Amino acid sequence: MAKVRKIPLRKSVVSNEIIDKRDLLRIVKNKEGLVFIDPTGKANGRGAYIKLDNEEAMLAKKKQVFNRAFSMEVDESFYDDLIAYVDHKVKRRELGLE
Repeated sequence: MAKVRKIPLRKSVVSNEIIDKRDLLRIVKNKEGLVFIDPTGKANGRGAYIKLDNEEAMLAKKKQVFNRAFSMEVDESFYDDLIAYVDHKVKRRELGLE
């Protein structure tokens, strides 16, 4: 009998839907209190996930979801960087580069 591989699932902090980990982007808060995008998904610190979708990134900025997820005030410029990064990744996926 063939072994069935388990697919890692995570919950998006914006939409609260459970999605395959590969379709999500990890945002990390490290011990120093820095919040940053973790493209590898392996950085040390508290992680929160968001779906790789332009609308979801805009909604994250509107709702300020990472302020709640990390229990701290996240800088507004981070949300702008997040939107730009997600837009870039979505365009790369559409072109078939990822």
